[in-house]
Amino acid sequence: MRSPIGADTVRRWAKQLPPGSEVLDVGCGSGVPISAALVEDGFRIFGVDASPLMIAEFRRRFPFAEVACEPVETSGLFQRKFDGAVAIGLLFLLPAEDQRQVIDRVARTLEPGGRFLFSAPRQACEWSDTLTARPSLSLGEAEYRHLLDQAGLALSGHFIDEGGNDYFDAVAPLQNT
Repeated sequence: MRSPIGADTVRRWAKQLPPGSEVLDVGCGSGVPISAALVEDGFRIFGVDASPLMIAEFRRRFPFAEVACEPVETSGLFQRKFDGAVAIGLLFLLPAEDQRQVIDRVARTLEPGGRFLFSAPRQACEWSDTLTARPSLSLGEAEYRHLLDQAGLALSGHFIDEGGNDYFDAVAPLQNT
């Protein structure tokens, strides 16, 4: 079970989106606390997670939300565009090449001016994740900036939550070039 840490940070980030926006939660898990905070603030949520147990809980909590039980690395991401996307507590659990692929895939789902928020340490490092005990890898701010640029997104800012976790905020160009 995830703690509520990060929900307020996601809420602050989401204030940059138009009211009622459609937001993709990549690695949504049970939906708590991230999707729950966004739903409470009036956003329409679409969730993707590879765990059937997590998806069942997500569906129980948010029967009105669209959800897909599939790995984000191969997900169709609903074959549509979104105003925003979040990947909280997910990217750093993936190998480096999968992180690159997910950033690119999510970038292609964003509407012009859409935003992507993901969590990862700003420094390049490896550790064992406290929630999952899985090996974790941050590519570091310089590499994430590079990957965002390659995907057509611009790093627009950073957030730090009450637990000291780092978040990257990226934005899609207002018009396709």
